[in-house]
Amino acid sequence: MSFDHALQRHFDTFNQLQTLKVETEQLVNQIDQCLQNGGKLIFMGNGGSAADSQHLAAEFVVRYKAERKPLSAIALTVDTSILTAHSNDYSFDSVFTRQIQALAKPEDLIIGISTSGNSANIIDAIKAASAIGCKTWAWTGAHGGELNKIADHLIRVPSDETARIQEAHIFIGHWLCEEMDRRTSEHD
Repeated sequence: MSFDHALQRHFDTFNQLQTLKVETEQLVNQIDQCLQNGGKLIFMGNGGSAADSQHLAAEFVVRYKAERKPLSAIALTVDTSILTAHSNDYSFDSVFTRQIQALAKPEDLIIGISTSGNSANIIDAIKAASAIGCKTWAWTGAHGGELNKIADHLIRVPSDETARIQEAHIFIGHWLCEEMDRRTSEHD
């Protein structure tokens, strides 16, 4: 695929993101409410989505653009001892579930990122978070996969191409950070 063709596919996907305006505004409102109520954001994903989880958690805790207080967020993908011990002793399919059971509270908001919507460990963890009473969001590609059936809310990027989905996920994540920068300065 040529550079021009890849760039056009990126533009085609991003031109359709306007269709997610209602969902993204609902998500940022829930994040704001979660944090005001003393909850935290919990991100999880595999591969590139794991990297996105860590990236976004860092933007919330450290800062995005504005100097503001830290916002409570963690990524379940960062503790190699937990990830490897659990996967070795139990199963990779429940690696995030165990952490949800240990760390999540009903006032938390959980974001599971899976481009296919069918990652077994994200599905299992979303179910566990729902059982605790957390609000759950899945960020997926166009079809939503199994997560479409079990998450409270979805951000379904209108694409079937993993790279374009991940590009859109990080754009949405950055917009959430920017909006929370603005809202946090208003709350102070």
